[in-house]
Amino acid sequence: MTDPLALVDDWGPEKIVVVSHRRTGMKGVLVIDNTARGIGKGGTRMSPNVTVTEIARLARVMTWKWAGVDLFYGGAKAGIVADPNSPDKEAILRAFARALSNEVPREYVMGLDMGLTENDAAIIQDELGDRGAAVGTPQHLGGVPYDELGVTGYGVAESADAAAGRIGLALSGSRIAIQGFGAVGAAAAQRFDQMGAAVVAVSTAYGALYDPAGLDVAELLRARDQIGDGFVKEHGRGTALPPGAELTVDCDVLVPAAVQDVIDDDTARRIKARLVVEGANLPTSPSAQEILAERGITCVPDFVANAGGVVAAAFAMDTRYSGFRPETTVIFTAISARLRTNTETVLEEAQRLGVTPHTAGRGLAEERVRAAMVSRGRIPRAPRSSW
Repeated sequence: MTDPLALVDDWGPEKIVVVSHRRTGMKGVLVIDNTARGIGKGGTRMSPNVTVTEIARLARVMTWKWAGVDLFYGGAKAGIVADPNSPDKEAILRAFARALSNEVPREYVMGLDMGLTENDAAIIQDELGDRGAAVGTPQHLGGVPYDELGVTGYGVAESADAAAGRIGLALSGSRIAIQGFGAVGAAAAQRFDQMGAAVVAVSTAYGALYDPAGLDVAELLRARDQIGDGFVKEHGRGTALPPGAELTVDCDVLVPAAVQDVIDDDTARRIKARLVVEGANLPTSPSAQEILAERGITCVPDFVANAGGVVAAAFAMDTRYSGFRPETTVIFTAISARLRTNTETVLEEAQRLGVTPHTAGRGLAEERVRAAMVSRGRIPRAPRSSW
């Protein structure tokens, strides 16, 4: 078992709160990583395998993500140890919200992550009696429904287009492989399709489908809605592959958009894509990132490529108590502009310094967070020169 104190470094976490509720069996954790640039904001996930270390890692990603797109919120994340398909989901969610009523929404505002939906965000608001307790609620409640709008996947495709242009790859006509066909992967596939790219592989936990000539994205979405994630076995189109094989198919752009830690050193050596765009959080290990760079494969970091969700969340945060619903066209325009600019900036900085994009992007984000920590007196100012 990891000692939570061992997770603390120069950046955070500032607070780790572990909660439980005997009657419902709820167990959960909130990690507020760094609030130098603003209140803690990050998604809440529900999974039987949630750990404190996992949530702490994701909270740190949120610190860099907010700073990377230069928006003024702090890194945080929460997790609930439970099956999101449990018939007791609502009771567990309400118990979790109650247990964190000291922190929410004064120090942390809940959002959506793996296992939670727009309606779950509404349940949190209802339990705490506060519209400001969570964002990502349904549109009919005045919220910004991230998954329904597909904001994160949209941003991944916009980031990929910017990165492709920088390496001389025309996205239109290119071949895209996507791991994961949930909210992020499916929305990215739709946007790639609109851009004229061919989605040649998609996957779920049940397996993958591959067709070098391109899959029909609209047909895949219909099949998923009708059958569920098992459509990759029952769809009947394309070649069926085992889970994970989609990472190494012949393609131009690879988008890991499922879970963390899926590209290790061995997989990095077998990837055939020219460009990897991280739709999921933490899909590559640091050593895998180095291998990709050595092989001349550009890898756009998660905290850059999948930041469309945080841009949308910033709009939702801004209007939590407003009687007016945020304009979706404004949100999508902002996502495209910020992610394209940030992608180009990070890749240019990586080339200039001769480091991986992860190192370059994190360095830029660290500068912004460090400046905020100095201004707030959280770390000492550098001594003035006597000259």
